[in-house]
Amino acid sequence: MFDHIGLRVKDLDASVRFYTVALAPLGYEVTSQDESTAAFGSHGNSSLWLYADAKLAHSLVHLAFTANTRAAVDGFHREGLKARGRDHGAPGVRRDYSPTYYAAFLFDPDGNNVEAVCTK
Repeated sequence: MFDHIGLRVKDLDASVRFYTVALAPLGYEVTSQDESTAAFGSHGNSSLWLYADAKLAHSLVHLAFTANTRAAVDGFHREGLKARGRDHGAPGVRRDYSPTYYAAFLFDPDGNNVEAVCTK
């Protein structure tokens, strides 16, 4: 349904550091970057765009990234915490969603709720 998503971020460098580390276990990487924007994706496609906005007070976005394995969800959470993400739900099955919904949640540097989910 979506071609890409754009987020305004207060500190572009901090956000790039967080997403670079947290999304690596999911197979995503920086696809382009300049002084005011950065993009992440895979296979040359950019799906997540970050736009610098020093005046941003806070952000209330929830992003859920598909993970191919539960190990990738675990890696997202572990590496995201190392990159100064804040825990918002350790890896585990979310039975309220479905018996196979395995997810982990982090807050990024701007307070966005970022999730990795595997439904296999």
